[in-house]
Amino acid sequence: MMTYRGVVVARNGAVATSQPLATSAGLHVLQQGGNFVEAAIAVSSVLTVVEPWNSHLGGDTFVVLYDARTRRTHALNASGPAPRAATLERFRNGIPLRGMASASVPGLVSAWALLHERYATRELAELLQPAIRYAQQGFPAGYRYSQVFHAHADLLKQFPVTWRELMPDGELPYPGKMITQPQLGWSLSRIAAAGPMDFYRGEIAERIVRHCQHRGGLFTEADLANPPAEWLEPLRVDYRGYTLYAQPPVSQGHILAQMMNLLEGYSLRAMGALSADVIHLQVEAKKLAFADRMAYLGDPRFVSVPMDALLSKSYAERRRQQVNLHRAAEHVTAGEVEHDTTYFCVVDRYGNAISFIQSIFHSFGCAEVAEGTGILFNNRMTGFSLDTSSPNVLQPGKRTAHTLNAWLVTKADELAFVGGTPGGDVQVQSNTQTLCNLLDFEMNPQEAVEAPRWQHDVDGLKIERRVPADTVRALEHKGHSVQLLPDLGQSGAVQVIAVHPDSKALLAGSDPRCDGHAAGW
Repeated sequence: MMTYRGVVVARNGAVATSQPLATSAGLHVLQQGGNFVEAAIAVSSVLTVVEPWNSHLGGDTFVVLYDARTRRTHALNASGPAPRAATLERFRNGIPLRGMASASVPGLVSAWALLHERYATRELAELLQPAIRYAQQGFPAGYRYSQVFHAHADLLKQFPVTWRELMPDGELPYPGKMITQPQLGWSLSRIAAAGPMDFYRGEIAERIVRHCQHRGGLFTEADLANPPAEWLEPLRVDYRGYTLYAQPPVSQGHILAQMMNLLEGYSLRAMGALSADVIHLQVEAKKLAFADRMAYLGDPRFVSVPMDALLSKSYAERRRQQVNLHRAAEHVTAGEVEHDTTYFCVVDRYGNAISFIQSIFHSFGCAEVAEGTGILFNNRMTGFSLDTSSPNVLQPGKRTAHTLNAWLVTKADELAFVGGTPGGDVQVQSNTQTLCNLLDFEMNPQEAVEAPRWQHDVDGLKIERRVPADTVRALEHKGHSVQLLPDLGQSGAVQVIAVHPDSKALLAGSDPRCDGHAAGW
């Protein structure tokens, strides 16, 4: 298969991100002897500066990592809860899409704290230096940076503090324009000097709460005082001799695991990559898994989530009986059981790997920057349901069900693949297609991320026009309402690093649907 980009092949470490400056920051850490977590913190912090519409200090993150020393895989959930004042009564007219009232407690900085505490030997201040430098001294805006700001100019003008702190000179960026964010540089410097807890209990927290008091936000000192990040056991399912690790609730990582469980019952390789039968089965598996998400997914601290049952092979077999090989399902129900984001991955010279996704939800999140901090906040509160019968109904202190998820694959407890993508509800759909490309069709990482993709939503089945015309016709014959996307028009931006089973060389692929690239040494 011809690809737009070549596979990056390296031995001592690899980084794949959505932004070139972030990739360079992570690679530099690896080349200086740093490990996978140290490189990840450098990448994560740079992304908050150079891709502010995707992720920021005011957002959340989820991580799946592989510890080569113990050959164990761990998950980290850093999604914040709703503020204590976030009641159904307060939002009886709906949760606003923008403004500080739509923000949940941010988790990203608390994730840095836990990761650094367990795995890092270098000082956090050293790892944050690239981000601080870009914020204070500036970086040249890229074409996508300029396009995104121009596309959201009307939104940003509604929030004068946001406009002023993201664009200190008051002018929209153009490609090549130097961008500085001095207030964000101040916040990053505070975290570097005083530690991550300054975000939650120090001077940064004071500025955040002060801004909320003036702008209708709900955060209090008590809401921020308990950083939300926590270590969890990842979900795991076996697939054709491999083990897939995914994010546990409140992430919707179980959808990916369920889809792969369902697809394992079919001989996809015999059907052929990009065949109508394969795409049809993937779409039908998506429909069934998403129905289960609506019925069962919520914060395990508040509701019981029957994850063992949902991921069992017997449950997958029962759900498989609801798939018609020849006809698209118009309506699916849950089984009976007994928006914008940034993703990157890193593998270091020791074989450790991290799959890292961070987000503020919609583009520019709630669109509010807390004055004097440069910190842009999420609008993750809009992920809650206001239906009291939903497991995801809003409650004070509860975490909303999350689109963010990341994955990692091992074989016989050895790292095989690490990858993921942004894309809201399209994340698990893109991840499923990528995993099938890697595991069923044995594509190399660059082929797997570049292969034509589909996405399914309430408007129907949207397919990149590179999919063969006879496949599209066959899908329409099966009852799918097909819409064609541009050649690289699907909304994912997949990054993948594979480990060669014999030489242990690293093979990295990066999606041409975004600005980033893979690099290694």
